[in-house]
Amino acid sequence: MRKSLIYLTCSALLLLVAAPLYAQTGCTDSPENPTAILALVGSAGALFSTLRARSKARRGPSAR
Repeated sequence: MRKSLIYLTCSALLLLVAAPLYAQTGCTDSPENPTAILALVGSAGALFSTLRARSKARRGPSAR
């Protein structure tokens, strides 16, 4: 099989699977606010990595 046929099949399958999962008529009338939730998750991830790096730096090079 050619790679282009595989890519086309995978992208079509992805679109067919994602279409029924689309929230109501989109994110505009979704009951939750996905943008705010994504911002909170992203901020928590950034804070976690920053705090982890600081704690590793505080322990010194022998604590690895």
